[in-house]
Parts: sequence; C-alpha cells; structure tokens
Amino acid sequence: MRRGLSVAAVAACALLVGACGSDDGGGRGATLNWWAYNEPSGSFRQAADRCTKESGGRYKIVFNALGNDANTQRQSLVRRLAAKDSSIDLMSMDVIWTAEFAEAGWIKPWPEKFANQVRKGTLKAPVQTATYKGRLYGAPANSNTQLLWYRKDLVKTPPKTWDEMIDMASKMPKAGRIEIQGAAYEGYTVWFNSLVQSAGGQILRGTDQVALGPPAERAAEIISKLANSKAADPSLSTQKEDQNRLAFEQGDAAFQINYPFIYPSAKEGNPAVFKQIAWAPYPAVDPGKPAKAPVGGFNWGVGGYTKHPKEAFEAAACLRDEQSQRLFANLGGLPPTLEAVYDDPKFKETYPFGDLIRRQLVNGAVRPQSPAYADVSLGVYTALWPPASVDPKTSVNQLRDTIEQALDSRALL
Repeated sequence: MRRGLSVAAVAACALLVGACGSDDGGGRGATLNWWAYNEPSGSFRQAADRCTKESGGRYKIVFNALGNDANTQRQSLVRRLAAKDSSIDLMSMDVIWTAEFAEAGWIKPWPEKFANQVRKGTLKAPVQTATYKGRLYGAPANSNTQLLWYRKDLVKTPPKTWDEMIDMASKMPKAGRIEIQGAAYEGYTVWFNSLVQSAGGQILRGTDQVALGPPAERAAEIISKLANSKAADPSLSTQKEDQNRLAFEQGDAAFQINYPFIYPSAKEGNPAVFKQIAWAPYPAVDPGKPAKAPVGGFNWGVGGYTKHPKEAFEAAACLRDEQSQRLFANLGGLPPTLEAVYDDPKFKETYPFGDLIRRQLVNGAVRPQSPAYADVSLGVYTALWPPASVDPKTSVNQLRDTIEQALDSRALL
C-alpha cells in the first residue's frame, strides 16, 4: 500500500517540479528532497526522520520514493538531472552510476572535510565504487555481495573453484543444479566481471581502454562449461536472482550463487530447505588465486544543482553514519559499508555470514568505472549471450570490438 502512495507522489512531483523543489521553509532551515529506492522495511524513512530531528532545525529531509527496479530509478533521476532540476538535493545511486553522473555534473564531489569522514572506517571496495578520477562523489550507505549457497544434506564439503563446483554438481544423481544469473541483463555482466577479475584481469583499463585478454577468455570458458553441463538449469538463459532463489527454495538445486536476501526468504518459504542451507566464499576461477566477489549496493549523492549543498552534504553524512547503517542492516537486511557495524551482535544474529561478507567486500570485484558503463555492460550481455553459445575466443573478440566502438563513439548500443 505504501509503495503505491509513494509512486503516486513521484508522479505528482514529475508533473509539478516547482512544487517539489527545495526552499528555505520560511527561515526554518533548508528543505532537502531525498530521492531514493523505496526500501520496503521503512528504514530509509526512519533514518531521514532521525537526521532531520538531530539537525536542530538546519534542514528537513523529505523522502521521495523511486521505483524498485534499478533501471527505472536511473531513468527517473536522469530525466530530472539532465534538466538541471534543483529539487534533487540528495539521491540514492546504484554503485555503477558514479562515473556517469560525475562526468555529467549531475552530482557534486564531496568536500574533503566530509570525504575524510566518509572514508574513515569504510570498507575498501564500497569506497572505490563511490570514487571517480580520485575524488569522492558518493557516500557508501550500504553494500552487497554474492556468496556460494549450498545444501548441507547434498554437499559434504563446499567446492572452492568453479570447475570443482560444476564437476561436483554434474555427478550428482539429483538436485545437482547450479543456480546463477544467465539472463541478458546487468546480473550477467556482474557474473562475467567477477570471473574476469578472479582470473586476474579487467574489462577496462582506466575509464576508456579495453583490457580484455586471457582472463576474459578464461571467464568465458567457465560460462560455457557451466551452460553446457548437466549442472545448468534448463532456464539458465532467462534466469535472474529471484528465479534462482525460487529454484533453490523448491529443492531443485544443490548450489546457488546469489545475494544474502535468499536466506530470510528460504526461512519463510521452505523451512525444510532452510535448515540445510550453508554458505561458503564466492568460488575462485583457478586454485590458489583468490576470488573477487561482486560488489553492489547504494551510495548517497548530492545533486549537482541543489540550492543547499552545505546542508545536503551534512544530511547525506548523517544518512550513512553508523546509527543509520545499523538501522538499514537490522531492519532492512542491507549489508553495511562501515566495519564497526559488522561487530554488532544484533547484526551477527541476523547475518550469521556477516564476517564472510565483510571479507569479500574488502577486495571485491568493482565493475568498470566509466561514463560509458551502460554501453560496456550492454556489450557484455550481447556478445556473450546466450551462455550455451559462448565461444571463449570468438565471443571475447566480438566483445572487444563492440566495447571499443562504443568507447570511440563509433557505435550506439
């Protein structure tokens, strides 16, 4: 019910931009419009209320809900930011938007006073997602990573590499499937990027040079091996995170590569399967080489056209402080970016795999940081899809050509 009202409010603001703009509230402090993902537990709204109260009247944060789909969120923000809309004082940004938004001038760089405050005690990978050309453009508010989830009743010792997992699952008489995101969308790029970095490579060098090579071919080899094995779900090429979750909950798989949201879901959806769930580190590509797990989450950005930058930075810092992150973690189930929260007993109870998440986020696989990232990602899940048709050399060469054309503005993807 709350979501419907929030979406209606967004629509109303879209029609009446001026009515939703920031103002000084008649001398009572700045009104800051915060545009953010409509987090279902209400933790974002609670944080906004707390920070407003603790500001002592310097500002009031008004929460404006964006859609729940990342693409919809981006479209809503980009349309307004491209029009230099000053009513966007604060925003939640997917970690892959930093370079694009910063290069376009849609977000402000953080002043060093606040930037140092944000970096202190924050895990390395989340800080990296919020940094562009050496400057901090976002405050890492929550993060996410994928783990290897498996069935204790089917798997005695969890595999350490992708090859080991595929071979193990293929030999199982039943429920030997591996659930992974194989549809043509961002989740497929997340998978490929983590495999490439785990193999010791990168998709891009810097912001505008293609760096594909043997590590990318090794990554494509693993995708092809899984897709053409007995361990592949028959629906691999159309599967996203939620389909993976459901298949695992229903007992159709022994392994799943996914985010922690699957844990509470299984507890409610299938208690029998939940009792058998265990977790292990993200699989490595080669023995002896550490895996680079995906890095997700949201960063808080300050609008490039806000009329209240000082108050906006102050509010954004509050919205991602330790108290806010404890709230997001314990109420909303969102992994924190601050190391201190991982030691919270309540968080440990909710997230018994929290220490593993923290370890993976120290040196995770951050996706390419380029203003052209949308084209880079689209290139990945065009050239390397469907999974069963991937040829390591041919597909990677095609991907290289596609990305080079996009970076040189010779192709519009």
